[in-house]
Amino acid sequence: MIKVSDTAKQRISGLMGESGKSLEDTYVRVGVSSGGCSGLSYKLDFDQEMKESDKLFEDQGVKILVDKKSFLYLVGTTLEYSGGLNGKGFSFNNPNASRTCGCGESFAV
Repeated sequence: MIKVSDTAKQRISGLMGESGKSLEDTYVRVGVSSGGCSGLSYKLDFDQEMKESDKLFEDQGVKILVDKKSFLYLVGTTLEYSGGLNGKGFSFNNPNASRTCGCGESFAV
């Protein structure tokens, strides 16, 4: 399961609205790719299509797509958003990460 915090939902909804999309017809695609200073990096994007190999989760009205490979690294993760001065943007609270880099954009398991 992938969860979405209240603040992340509000920001996702706002970004979708700015680009003419809505929570009802757009997915948030979350994934993992090789790279970053800790070995693995997070990916986050909007998508209109669900692939056959995707896992679909819904939390707080946000539909999240995760490919099967990325799901192994992301199970139990919460997508969060901070709008503060000390680090504005989305972050991943991932219980599977054994270490993360200073910027929080990459991790290792």
